[in-house]
Amino acid sequence: MATSSSSINVSGITSSSYGSFDWQTLVTEMVQADSAPVTTLQTQVTANQSQINAISTLQTNFLQLQTDVMALGMPSLFNSRTVSSSDASWNATAANGTAAGIYSIDVTHLATAGSRIGGQNIAAPLSTTSSVASLTLATLPTATAVTAGAFTVNGQTVTIGLTDSLQDVFTKIFNATGGTVTASYNPSADGIKLTNTNPLDSTEIVLGAVNDSSNFLTAMQLSNNGATSVSSANPLGSVAQNVPLAQANLGTAITAVDGSGNGSFTINGVSIAYNINTDSLATVMSRINASSAGVTATYNSRSNNIVLTNNSTGDTGLGANDVATSGQTGLLSALGLTSASTLQHGQNALLSVNGGPVISSASNTFTPATLGIKGLTVTAGTATTQTITVAPDTTSMVNAIQQFVTDYNTIKSTIDTDTRITTGSDGKPVAAVLSNDLDVSNWGSDLESTIFASVPGLSGTIKQLANLGLDFDSTGKLSVTNQSTLLNALTNNGADVAAYFSLASNGMASSVNNYITNLLSSTGDLAQLSNNLSTSNSNLNDQITKMQAQISQEQTALTTQFEAMQAAQTTAQSQLNYLNAAANLQKNG
Repeated sequence: MATSSSSINVSGITSSSYGSFDWQTLVTEMVQADSAPVTTLQTQVTANQSQINAISTLQTNFLQLQTDVMALGMPSLFNSRTVSSSDASWNATAANGTAAGIYSIDVTHLATAGSRIGGQNIAAPLSTTSSVASLTLATLPTATAVTAGAFTVNGQTVTIGLTDSLQDVFTKIFNATGGTVTASYNPSADGIKLTNTNPLDSTEIVLGAVNDSSNFLTAMQLSNNGATSVSSANPLGSVAQNVPLAQANLGTAITAVDGSGNGSFTINGVSIAYNINTDSLATVMSRINASSAGVTATYNSRSNNIVLTNNSTGDTGLGANDVATSGQTGLLSALGLTSASTLQHGQNALLSVNGGPVISSASNTFTPATLGIKGLTVTAGTATTQTITVAPDTTSMVNAIQQFVTDYNTIKSTIDTDTRITTGSDGKPVAAVLSNDLDVSNWGSDLESTIFASVPGLSGTIKQLANLGLDFDSTGKLSVTNQSTLLNALTNNGADVAAYFSLASNGMASSVNNYITNLLSSTGDLAQLSNNLSTSNSNLNDQITKMQAQISQEQTALTTQFEAMQAAQTTAQSQLNYLNAAANLQKNG
């Protein structure tokens, strides 16, 4: 007998009758509900941090203003001077406190440096005889080295090489000109002479062309003179500056040396040593220039001489002496620089100030002691009468005051913005980041009172900011409302302005500096407010950390419980399925 089919059902988390139960969503919603207090605390932390940031900005602004007032409190600012000259080649400086005024300085003569002029033509000639067949162009000891190429004589090209001898060149000139021009060397004059061969021909010798490629004519100091003969302008032998002195082509041998070639000389009492076998002329001159002798040595290759020049101007001597025994020749003697050489005396500058008596100065830089004007230094570049104008440096003063005004306005604007309560679009009040801190508003009013307070004990014309032409403008910002008042005070009453701001007493700058120092100190209002907020955030963050740990634990516990329930239900469902299958088998069996 057949019976109706039936099955066993177990309802639960995944019951087929009621559908699946989304326990994950439930856990999430429970966690979110428990996290609401954390969100509230985090909002408070964010608000506190915004206040800390705003206070940090104010601290930076106050520090900048403190820098400004310290600059204003330095008397040197209001004693600073500008100085100008009517001639750009003159230079003048004025120290702080130099008496302002216009000074006429008449320089009739500039100071010059003394020098000792060495004898000319200290080099040996190219040859001691007129025979120059052995003198190769490549090794000629001339001031300018000869280059290979071509040069022109009477329109005819003469081509030379560095292996040619000087006599070879003479022959080439003769051949190129068809025998009309001869060349010879004169050992006594140490020069070359070009001559027309025909004594009856008055045609001038013409030298050079624009396309010449050799500098032979220049190196031999030969140039057109409109005559039938041309000679070297100066002796041709030159001293080699960069080879040892013993090989430098000096015309006089140096004998005041020991067996190793060591010798010495003195310049202005300073001893200079040399060695003829290792030291070059350039080395010795560098040694002179670097010494404490106070002179500069130079070599003129055209005139073949050394000049010693004092490094300072004025009529002072210049001594130069060899260290040598009788009959010996030292380096200075070989260079023609002993005391017997020409001493060209330096001269002192001659000047007068504002039509006063003539003043003599060894230097062209006239010190306050020379001019008789405290703090004024003038360097003359020309021997003329110039006007030197000394005036208060009002530009620097105004800039310093304007910087103070700008930074003060920044503080006031920042405080006003941070403490303002406005009305939102919905008609409800909107509080700024620091509007709940009344102390912040007080900082602005206290600063204003300190700045605008009269400074007691002053006898000058400047006792408060208004005396400098400073006040609030139409926008409520501090500004220079009267420029002429400010410039007049800075120009004519600099000492009074300095006294008003003075850091050394109870000046305005001193008062503001003290106020800011106290405000920013570790126990000051600004630091305390910032510290309180930081402490509050530290405590709030601790609470948030603990609450988040508890919520995490709760979430883990709930998840574990639901997962266990789900596993149990799965097991029960499997058993149920088995029983249903067994029942159906028995029924149909």
